[in-house]
Amino acid sequence: MKKYRPTSPARRQMESIEWRNLVTQKEPEKSLTGGFKRDVGRNQQGRITTRHKGGGAKRLWREIDFKYEKKDISAKVISIEYDPNRTSLIALVVYRDGEKRYVLAPQGMKVGNIVITSEKAPIEAGNRLPLGKVPVGAMVYNVELAQGKGAQLARSAGVGAIVLAQEGKYTHLQLPSKEVRIVSNTAWASIGMLSNPEHSFQTIGKAGRARHMGIRPTVRGTAMNPRDHPHGGGEGRTQIGRRRGPATPWGKPARGVKTRKRGKKSNMFILSRRRK
Repeated sequence: MKKYRPTSPARRQMESIEWRNLVTQKEPEKSLTGGFKRDVGRNQQGRITTRHKGGGAKRLWREIDFKYEKKDISAKVISIEYDPNRTSLIALVVYRDGEKRYVLAPQGMKVGNIVITSEKAPIEAGNRLPLGKVPVGAMVYNVELAQGKGAQLARSAGVGAIVLAQEGKYTHLQLPSKEVRIVSNTAWASIGMLSNPEHSFQTIGKAGRARHMGIRPTVRGTAMNPRDHPHGGGEGRTQIGRRRGPATPWGKPARGVKTRKRGKKSNMFILSRRRK
């Protein structure tokens, strides 16, 4: 982690990642990049569905390969790069036929490493194979929920899912949230843990940096008026004044309430729920 000289109160608190020690190339591969419009927390109708998002520095989109369709063809890592659109590092690989693709980089991946997607791939970081071929106790990332659908689970910086058991046609996985889930053993996954585990230790330090990241200000409900928030009002600093616990601005319970639908089809694949 990189710390700064305390030239201001904000700078004193700021901590960031030492990218010079991790990234081998600054400029991205032009053929795999493009522009895109961020949704900034809005849905298809333009209404805000996730608050406190918007603005931020302009980002260049990197096209990441989550399907790994080139099977039984080895690829060589030619660079490790930063991606502003995700928390982990990405790796630029070139296959034997000359095609280049971006993939998520696991911990320990270096320039010159050889990776392969194959049912007979060795159990080494970066290689990809069906879950049924992964030994119990191994860490995996970029996990599919169905064969050919593409990676959906364990894609954030420093995370990985643990293979707990192989039972019939299914594999038991412990996800980073500690939820234990059943996944078909024909679904594919990559071996290892994702890079950049220091991401969670960063300190933004100042409001301006948060705005550059696309994070808009958050106002406490207790600082508002009663008409604006259920927690608002009162003389001086007061409690939230609700027997039913904390609430959203629209009066719905905010903490300790289950939000997952009871009849969701994938409930049958969850053996143990995540920690509350």
